[in-house]
Amino acid sequence: MGTMTDLWVFGYGSLMWSPGFAFEEQAPARLRGGHRALCVYSVVHRGTHAKPGLVLGLDKGGACKGVAFRVTPGAEDETIAYLRAREQVTDVYVEAMRPVTLLDGSGRTFRALCYLVDRNHEQYAGKLSIAEQLAIIRAGKGQAGGNVEYVLRTFQHLEDASVHDRLLSELVMALREDKG
Repeated sequence: MGTMTDLWVFGYGSLMWSPGFAFEEQAPARLRGGHRALCVYSVVHRGTHAKPGLVLGLDKGGACKGVAFRVTPGAEDETIAYLRAREQVTDVYVEAMRPVTLLDGSGRTFRALCYLVDRNHEQYAGKLSIAEQLAIIRAGKGQAGGNVEYVLRTFQHLEDASVHDRLLSELVMALREDKG
């Protein structure tokens, strides 16, 4: 079941289905005080400096349903190093420990490592209109591929995990019409 000294990691985007580190337990979880948003200009993975894409960030306010992972004991340092290399490519996220509650019926609450968007970073997109987001997403392409594919794939993974995101759903409907 874990101990108070266990390292937990909260995933709200790609970490949910592709954590990339060893874990002993995973469960649906809710983090309060932050929400999932396409609020980060991607200048590496899904865009460039000339034509940035948009990727998910954990922004202030609200709540976010995601997945909490209990890291395999002994793999804590390796996991943190891996996550820093993965999430901190341009330092747009702030590493933080935040309370999360498991949604597995146990009601367990503990602090988990998560990556919050830095609102003072130049890559913080803030709150953009649907039209602005669509224009950026349609044009974005980076080292990991097109921004449209990122949004469609992310939406599908979230749906598969029974996480329904109204904003992403709206964007996906418009993007699917493009392919129509």
